[in-house]
Amino acid sequence: MNKQDLISIVAEAGDLPKAKAGDVLDAVFEAITTSLKKKADVRLVGFGTFSTSKRKAGKGRNPRTGEEIKIPATTTVRFKAGKGLKDAVN
Repeated sequence: MNKQDLISIVAEAGDLPKAKAGDVLDAVFEAITTSLKKKADVRLVGFGTFSTSKRKAGKGRNPRTGEEIKIPATTTVRFKAGKGLKDAVN
């Protein structure tokens, strides 16, 4: 499923025009992104939790040359599925 498929499903379920459904989805994604930028968790009960996590800097190897490279520290996004989502999938 891609974003356009999701927009179509939301538009049909909410009896909305596709343009309005697209705006709603964009607003939801923007709200999640803004919260994660502030290092705040986003908890959607029954669905799951989005959170950020720090990844330490480290060393790696270029597989082509074998040369050692430095891997910088980064902030990553994590998602933990909630019970409702887990139960629906299983």
